[in-house]
Amino acid sequence: MKSLVIAPLAIVAAIGSASAQAKSPSKTESVRYMVAPAGNEARYRVREQLAGFDLPKDAIGATKNVTGRVVIGADGKVVKDSSKVTIQLSDLKSDQGRRDNYLRRSTLETEKFPNAELVPVALEGLLMPIEPGSSQTFIVRGDLTVHGVTRPTTWQVTARGEGKDVVGTAATAFTFKDFALEQPRVPVVLSVADTIRLEYDFRFVPDTAR
Repeated sequence: MKSLVIAPLAIVAAIGSASAQAKSPSKTESVRYMVAPAGNEARYRVREQLAGFDLPKDAIGATKNVTGRVVIGADGKVVKDSSKVTIQLSDLKSDQGRRDNYLRRSTLETEKFPNAELVPVALEGLLMPIEPGSSQTFIVRGDLTVHGVTRPTTWQVTARGEGKDVVGTAATAFTFKDFALEQPRVPVVLSVADTIRLEYDFRFVPDTAR
């Protein structure tokens, strides 16, 4: 039940497009963006029914420990070998320490698989550029690795320009089985929905390091 997270790919929105629908000025060199030191949070959201409660509610766990960068080549496509966003799963915290410990130990097995990784692959519906003060909604496709399993994912992204930065939100969903994750089964939890929703609030800044 992890919102690992990740979908930071919206960064690409600020710099270039890997989609035929994205329009960008001609480039003579690659453009690089990195996850900002602050302003990023990845989280999972899973519906659960706890013993002693009349109604189900969302279990939410979050972490601000997100790092990475995205590189867009001169052709406007994502340079996959140089682009990756990493979320440290052992830092995920919810409102219940017992839930967090169970997830780390039994579901995510963070001692074996400490991180979730997202590699951007393509953009769909992005019109460049995203000017400061303006926003766009588009789709990012990327390869997500969780629990040692890599699968293609589709993210719904809203991004806006803030000066030279790109900020926004991204979300996707999948099942426990998709990533070979064990659904929690403990007495206090009567039921857990099979769908895990991943959400990512992001801020990307220009990466000037070479």
